[in-house]
Amino acid sequence: MSTDYDTSDRLYFEPLTAEDVLEIIDTETQNGTLSGVIVQFGGQTPLKLAGALEHANAPILGTSPDAIDLAEDRDRFKRLLDKLDLKQPKNGIAYSVEQSRLVAGDLGLPFVVRPSYVLGGRAMAIIRDEQEFEDYLLGTLPSLIPSDVKARYPNDKTGQINTVLGKNPLLFDRYLSDAIEVDVDCIADGKDAFIAGVMEHIEEAGIHSGDSACSLPPCTLSPSVVDRIESQTKKLALALKVVGLMNVQYAIKDGEIFVLEVNPRASRTVPFVAKVIGLPVAKIAARVMAGEPLAAFGLTPKTLNHVGVKEAVFPFARFPGVDVLLGPEMRSTGEVMGLDRTFEAAFAKSQLGAGSRVPLDGAVFVSVRDADKAGILEAVRGLAGKGFKIVATAGTQRFLEENGVEATRVNKVLEGRPHIVDAIRNGAIQLVFNTSEGRGALSDSKSLRRAALLHKVPYYTTLSGAVAAAKGIEAWRAGDLAVRALQDYAA
Repeated sequence: MSTDYDTSDRLYFEPLTAEDVLEIIDTETQNGTLSGVIVQFGGQTPLKLAGALEHANAPILGTSPDAIDLAEDRDRFKRLLDKLDLKQPKNGIAYSVEQSRLVAGDLGLPFVVRPSYVLGGRAMAIIRDEQEFEDYLLGTLPSLIPSDVKARYPNDKTGQINTVLGKNPLLFDRYLSDAIEVDVDCIADGKDAFIAGVMEHIEEAGIHSGDSACSLPPCTLSPSVVDRIESQTKKLALALKVVGLMNVQYAIKDGEIFVLEVNPRASRTVPFVAKVIGLPVAKIAARVMAGEPLAAFGLTPKTLNHVGVKEAVFPFARFPGVDVLLGPEMRSTGEVMGLDRTFEAAFAKSQLGAGSRVPLDGAVFVSVRDADKAGILEAVRGLAGKGFKIVATAGTQRFLEENGVEATRVNKVLEGRPHIVDAIRNGAIQLVFNTSEGRGALSDSKSLRRAALLHKVPYYTTLSGAVAAAKGIEAWRAGDLAVRALQDYAA
């Protein structure tokens, strides 16, 4: 419950179930005239109630329940994208364990799998080998099975899973490796659409959007790509007959734009977008849902002279043994933002706001997978040029020195003491860049990530995050961070 108690005329503190909500609607109808019900401001939960509300003849303001279902139903949505000539990653849908294996075989590895109608990427996973998929089917999925279904099939996991998948199927998407993910928020009235913000994720596609830092305006996308993204978003909003807010998630791979997901509701990024562009986005959307035409607000695209960076805040330190590695299942519990004239300075502010110690000197530990070595080189070279000592594991050290960056070798944990975890515990490391892939490498580096967390050493587990952190440190050292009021940016 996040509504301020003094904002509404009445505040009900009840579960968001169809039964409870219909009782409240009945009470409000008896108290006076009920103008309508808004289901766009509470994430996925109220969207799942829309059908029951419509069936009970509750007046739903904004986007119709049928349009909401069109965006959620994989088959219907695929037909819509084909009609609009928009691309999406190769995908499939499965209503049983047996069908799941067939769909997975058709897509090929790697792929993303998730249950339908879930919030926060729950039970969503990137599958990179066949054993991972078997573990997912018979290990992860049973944890989602309702108790009444388990009681009907006490010794049959496959029967339990098939019963649930019959109504809530598994969704499969081909995983686009090293793609850039983009979030777009827009307001529409069924006839017109206004793009409120195009946000470029710092972390690559595959990290849940709620856990990824993002930049508004985009920091690396070309104007032509942004124009195409905006055009596609407007197409989708009008085709879905969106009235109110809509969020679209895209992946950019080799210049191609792929639609990942469309949510005909407010997303968690709306408050961030509103502050960066200086417009009351939620208020405008609510008035549009109540019947006011979008044209009445005179909205025009904003040219920003500043950059906003949203960063996630995580609770890892409160849970012993939890790995800090990010993935498709959302793990953050809050978010902060940094605002400044440049992306680099805004990113540095976002890290400070999230509680990270941003080091201005000391030692940087670098250990990255082979695919990231070329990408990390300039960031590490820049930090070395600013006086940072570079410490690396054998393979990364060899690559850095072959490219003119002096680095001191340190042991991995498996190579014996003294190793990198000892160095972190002894206060010899001030910053960690560590990317891994494959179950073995991820397991081997878990103690490193945990040590960095417990000793409050900032760590970056993606290439793009590490590069952004290096730029942010350079901006802070250059004295580029300034404090201004939010209104000064909006003006």
